[in-house]
Amino acid sequence: MSQLIKTKKTGNMKSSSNFWGLLALGVCIILAVGKFTGTKRVVNVKGLATREVMADHVIWPLVIQDVDNDLVKLYSTMDSKSQEIVRFLKEGGIKESEISTTAPTVYDRNANRYSNEYIAHRYQMQQVVTVSSDNVDKVRELILKQGELLKKGIAITSNDYEYQVQYDFNGLNELKPEMVEVATRNAREVAQKFAEDSGSRLGKIQNASQGQFSINDRDSNTPWIKNVRVVTSVTYYLK
Repeated sequence: MSQLIKTKKTGNMKSSSNFWGLLALGVCIILAVGKFTGTKRVVNVKGLATREVMADHVIWPLVIQDVDNDLVKLYSTMDSKSQEIVRFLKEGGIKESEISTTAPTVYDRNANRYSNEYIAHRYQMQQVVTVSSDNVDKVRELILKQGELLKKGIAITSNDYEYQVQYDFNGLNELKPEMVEVATRNAREVAQKFAEDSGSRLGKIQNASQGQFSINDRDSNTPWIKNVRVVTSVTYYLK
């Protein structure tokens, strides 16, 4: 009799052990499935938008230089040349408010001479007349006509890197909304193609970021034509 009771107790203990083991296994399976189904599949894509635009502002420095041993005479010569340049610009349609003239700078060649080399002219003077205008086409016309100044004995220094013609584009804020829309649309098209190829459906946007706008010359020969560019990065959920 006692043997029978012992056997029943042992059987109950085994049944209880099996029950708790199966329960623990079930919990593990549920947790595993929950982790798998909770994982979100996403795709990150980039969309590009570009636009060619004309510069809407130009800065044109006209640099003149001359030499002489007589400083007073040199200053008078430079003053006459700068006035002639201003006259040329105004007659070409440039407003007085768009013209500025710097004070002349003088370099004494004898002051910093380290050799006995003969110097024909002691003083060298430089002056800059600058045009800053939104009328880019008008300024470009005058740049092509600056040879008329040569006929009057006025040479414009153009090989100085510091005084290059500068073309700018200031209308970026007007382009931003449309270009961001185009870039985002291009990104969605790429994501849609990826989803189709992977047997998925495109979901909502998880996050998006707009890259910086860049404005560069289209090429070195036409710096007044600008290339505006922006890249948008978008992450979509995949179903």
